[in-house]
Amino acid sequence: MSKFANDAKVLLQAIGGKENIASLSHCATRLRFVLNDESKTDKKAIENLESVKGMFTNAGQFQVIIGNEVASFYNEFTKISGIEGVSKEAVKVAAKQNQNVLQRIVGVLAEIFGPLIPAIIVGGLILGFRNILEAVPMGFLDGQTITQISPFWNGVNSFLWLPGEAIFHFLPVGVTWSIAKKMGTTQILGIVLGITLVSPQLMNAWGVATASPEAIAAHTIDFGAFSIFMRGYQAQVIPAMMAGFLLAYLEIFFRKRIPEAVSMIFVPFFSLIPAIIAAHVVLGPVGWWLGNGISTIVNAGLTSSLNWLFSFIFGTLYAPLVITGLHHTMIAIDTELIANFGTTNLWPMIAISNIAQGAAVAGIVIAHRGNKKEEQISIPAMISAWLGVTEPAMFGINLKYMFPFIAAMIGSGVASMVSTLLGIRANSIGVGGLPGILAIRGQDMLSFALVMLIAIIVPFVLTLAFKKIGIFNKIEAEEEQTVVTLNDTVVEKTIETQNTTTTQLNETQTALTEN
Repeated sequence: MSKFANDAKVLLQAIGGKENIASLSHCATRLRFVLNDESKTDKKAIENLESVKGMFTNAGQFQVIIGNEVASFYNEFTKISGIEGVSKEAVKVAAKQNQNVLQRIVGVLAEIFGPLIPAIIVGGLILGFRNILEAVPMGFLDGQTITQISPFWNGVNSFLWLPGEAIFHFLPVGVTWSIAKKMGTTQILGIVLGITLVSPQLMNAWGVATASPEAIAAHTIDFGAFSIFMRGYQAQVIPAMMAGFLLAYLEIFFRKRIPEAVSMIFVPFFSLIPAIIAAHVVLGPVGWWLGNGISTIVNAGLTSSLNWLFSFIFGTLYAPLVITGLHHTMIAIDTELIANFGTTNLWPMIAISNIAQGAAVAGIVIAHRGNKKEEQISIPAMISAWLGVTEPAMFGINLKYMFPFIAAMIGSGVASMVSTLLGIRANSIGVGGLPGILAIRGQDMLSFALVMLIAIIVPFVLTLAFKKIGIFNKIEAEEEQTVVTLNDTVVEKTIETQNTTTTQLNETQTALTEN
């Protein structure tokens, strides 16, 4: 018998039975259910399963965290339940029945940026490493940078700009490709459209503001009756998104109306050419204006006299944004900030939130020391959060007890406020958590180290304090009371089995009460 056989049977009943499951799939660590009625689930029974490390609902899906052995659990579950699993894409389609309009919009953003995250993370690490090489004066080098001293590292620094530029300057290519992939249209057309937004024939986006009239004229195409200024959209995501969706809908439109015999010729032509024209005549300028406006507002909020309040609110509420999925919109805003200002003051606070969630779990590890079963979840979750992945920490531990989650929110808000007051900015989007320091500007690294320390100490101390005082931890108190009751029951049954006298039973219960 599989080691997951019993847990799979219990989970099937706790999930509301086979008839309550609309569809099922799994990812790297989680079972993904679309349920007909989530109110039929017995979440307490699910939490008590040894194989389960947490659960949460997101994007219309009831997700149960199993860990690295999720594939084995999934196979056992489908065998016992008789349910045939479907692809993750099919589950997402089914989950839309449980989503409102806002959730669907966020889901689309997640599907667009999800495939791009590995490249963005790598790019952040590369730019962070280059930042250390070329922008941080080293005391042991008499205040010079590594690239000023070492020809070898200067060469490494120059070489690393090749992938760094490919990832961030040509990000629109990835965006338009991802949209084509998500919409089920021709992906190579998405790639071609993206290239037309960042082609070397266009004026570089960062040079437009300071370009001379001669340079602008050199990048203007004259059609006689009108002319088009061919500006580039390097690192701009909103123009790329608008153009990408137009291309996808044009292809879907013409695919339905052009005969299949000639569709290979005419569908790509009538989809791609109008999309390129619209991108440079209407969508690109409008998207640039929108992106610039959003980034300007965010930057103004974080550099105004009330920046301390703005940053405290953002830092406090970022973790709840993750629960709703709205945090995916931050990638677009961060990218726009970097494109328009060269750095971002928003991303450091995202890294801080990850650190704070891990610190709150560290507080739980200390508060519940000796709980071996929970440590199998809490310790890996803490490490994972500090390395930038907060899902196990939030859904496996912090939201379960609530008070560590609130402690992490407060700690993140305080640390984010200090970060903004110190003027800390990041050169790029990078890995969240402790490695996030690599993406910070060289002159801000020491300050950010102090902020990281705040993000660790405040949530850790507050978690222990909330636990001791009994604030925000009603759920935990109820669980502890349940354990006491269960222990009483076990003792009574044991005594009855041994045919003890009524006096012995009373004495045992009295002893338990005194303890």
